[in-house]
Amino acid sequence: MSDSFIREQTDSDFDKAKGKALFESIFNIMRPEKRELLSFYSIKELVKPRSETYKGMQTVNISDIVGSEGRYNDFNKTFLPKREHLRNRWTSIDSAFYKDVNLPPIKLYKLGDVYFVRDGNHRVSVARSQGIEAIDAEVVELSAHINVTKDMTMEDIRQELIKYERKRVLKQTKLNKYIDMDTIQFTAPGRYDEMLRHILGHKYYINQDREEEISFEEAARSWYEKIFLPIRAIINENNLVSRFPGRTDADLYVWIVKHWDKLKNKYGQDYPLEEAAVEYSDIYGKSRWEQLFAPLRKLFRRIFFREEPHSADK
Repeated sequence: MSDSFIREQTDSDFDKAKGKALFESIFNIMRPEKRELLSFYSIKELVKPRSETYKGMQTVNISDIVGSEGRYNDFNKTFLPKREHLRNRWTSIDSAFYKDVNLPPIKLYKLGDVYFVRDGNHRVSVARSQGIEAIDAEVVELSAHINVTKDMTMEDIRQELIKYERKRVLKQTKLNKYIDMDTIQFTAPGRYDEMLRHILGHKYYINQDREEEISFEEAARSWYEKIFLPIRAIINENNLVSRFPGRTDADLYVWIVKHWDKLKNKYGQDYPLEEAAVEYSDIYGKSRWEQLFAPLRKLFRRIFFREEPHSADK
């Protein structure tokens, strides 16, 4: 093949791949997370791997590579290029394919059943566009408490972590024997550990006026009956959860307690709990109109300003 022919072919390959990425983004515009390439750092921060092990050179199925260390905004879930500025590098890799030039192995992190690119995003993209099913890679494996699979979105991983944390806390503390844990459901990681800190703080507070230290069981029952349930009742009586779509009364309990503490530090320890709860809802909650138009605003920003979707938590 002549160099001019290869240049035309690689430009055509890039245009087709980028066009396909655009089509897929439009097709999944209401569920953009389905087409997102996962951010390795975001997942690492979320699941907090316990260790790293160098696994050396391996042949890896390209379909098992679902994320990137630094290029997760430049490619979609199937490593199709999304940005025009990728063209020169992408076509140079594609040109090497047509010339049968051997490229160095890529570098990957492995987490669960899937892989994340450390180095070689363009090589993965070109290989996948050319129908290549496997690629040589230098692999570092990370161990974690949950198993990550290739069909998972960031939200799926978050939910698996929440399930794991709940199961771990119940196994360690037997809280479900002392209180009704069905009434306590969190929607973000770290909340069950935060709940334990609340119980232990309550235990410490009670022990200040006692000669003998109370048991964890007694502290848990007291916290549940005297703190959690009264705050939960205020939340339900004022229908505060309705202003926080996708959240639970247990989530609101955590936020309201923090807000109440700030108000007590500012105005005194007698600041009314119900006023703190309602004020928190007024400041941070969303009205029905705001909830109705929020998805439309996000959709508008993605279409006209090409904003990347993201998830946030309080």
